[in-house]
Amino acid sequence: MTIQELLKNGAQVVDVRSADEFMGGNVSGSINIPLNEVPERIAEFKNIERPIVLCCLSGGRSGQATGFLQSQGIECFNGGGWMDVDYAMSQTS
Repeated sequence: MTIQELLKNGAQVVDVRSADEFMGGNVSGSINIPLNEVPERIAEFKNIERPIVLCCLSGGRSGQATGFLQSQGIECFNGGGWMDVDYAMSQTS
């Protein structure tokens, strides 16, 4: 399934950039869990009852988070840069 299909089907976007970066621009409806907080906030990810699309600035940090979360049994996908995810979201309507 593509990122666009996941978004169209209601996936939750999680931005793993810092809070300051997130405040500078983000995907509408996304939540911010910075990469360094991902391990301690694992319960929040487990409580999300739909597929998770992770994003950051360019895909590096979201790739790290994706690998960690998948190793914990959480279904998630690396969406890459937040602007790419934002564009994909705009194409779903």
